[in-house]
Amino acid sequence: MASDPDHPKPETSRHKCPACYKQFNRKLHLIEHMKISYHSVHQPRCWVCQKHCKSFESVREHINSPLSKTNCSKIFVEQGCNLCLKVLDSPSALKEHKQMCCLVAPAPLGTKITPCIESNVTMSGSIMDEMHNGKAQKAVAMDCEMVGGGSDGSIDLCARVCLVDEDENIILHTYVQQQIPVTNYRYEVTGLTEDHLRDAIPLNEVQDKIKKILYKGESVGRIPPDGGKARLLAGHDVQHDLDCLRMKYPGFLLRDTAKYRPLMKTNLVSHSLKHLTKTYLGYNIQCGIHDPYEDCISVMRLYKRMCGQDHQQVFRLGDEKANSGFDSFRSMELEKKAPDELYEISTSDYKCWCLDLTKDCNPGS
Repeated sequence: MASDPDHPKPETSRHKCPACYKQFNRKLHLIEHMKISYHSVHQPRCWVCQKHCKSFESVREHINSPLSKTNCSKIFVEQGCNLCLKVLDSPSALKEHKQMCCLVAPAPLGTKITPCIESNVTMSGSIMDEMHNGKAQKAVAMDCEMVGGGSDGSIDLCARVCLVDEDENIILHTYVQQQIPVTNYRYEVTGLTEDHLRDAIPLNEVQDKIKKILYKGESVGRIPPDGGKARLLAGHDVQHDLDCLRMKYPGFLLRDTAKYRPLMKTNLVSHSLKHLTKTYLGYNIQCGIHDPYEDCISVMRLYKRMCGQDHQQVFRLGDEKANSGFDSFRSMELEKKAPDELYEISTSDYKCWCLDLTKDCNPGS
């Protein structure tokens, strides 16, 4: 049926999410969307249109989408950094930025049979206690290389471990003596043979050395809520490394590049460290034998790059209700709020690493 030109159909108002720009017919649907989307200033976003995404991979898909209705793709091609996804003001600024953003691969340690390397200076704390961006440097990165145990060689056994500090100095590097027979040295990946482990340090001694580095005088099992002197531990699938070392460490002090939401795939599956390093740092690793020092450095660089995200978070002093999320408001109160006000209430469902650089910040908050 043709529409009556004298009585045009009234326009229906749409409710637009101020973060991801999805539109809804009803305000209630927008509110429900905001509740489950956890939009916040900490989410990755397009530097051109400011659209919020679940991960940086989602931002890349948005920029490269042929169906995009914005000029994001065109502007990014001309002014964007393909590593950190920032958009610069001019070609000269972009060129200068890329020179700093694209890093050089660290020189691997190789597989030379060496005694345990320990940094007495770092372990004493004189370096790690220096102030950095308003807080004490607290992070260390760890990586382990595994050999195989069991009848089929499928049991992961930590044979080599490396820890580095924020300045990429080696804190600890050692081979680890096995408690059960090694049935597969996985030479193609580890480069290790029986000779590497013949005079290796017993596992319990390696555990003690790592505990001294991580806890730094704090009582094991009694770390205060703010972390105290204990260090943040960065790694890629770091819990697996700890399991193979038969160690435990508080979850709120772990920084895992395999599980960090902005670094994951759009479907929230982990990327490999090799992929993350090439995509965000600009160089290749693990092209042959895996080197724990090389992996440690890459993890630390990824961690520091994520820490360096500039998120202008607004905390309304004295307004505890507004700072505590949607659960503090009744449905009628939420329906009266504008989309931008709903966004201000929305909180992230993960702890952003940029908060690690906030002075006196609780690592577990």
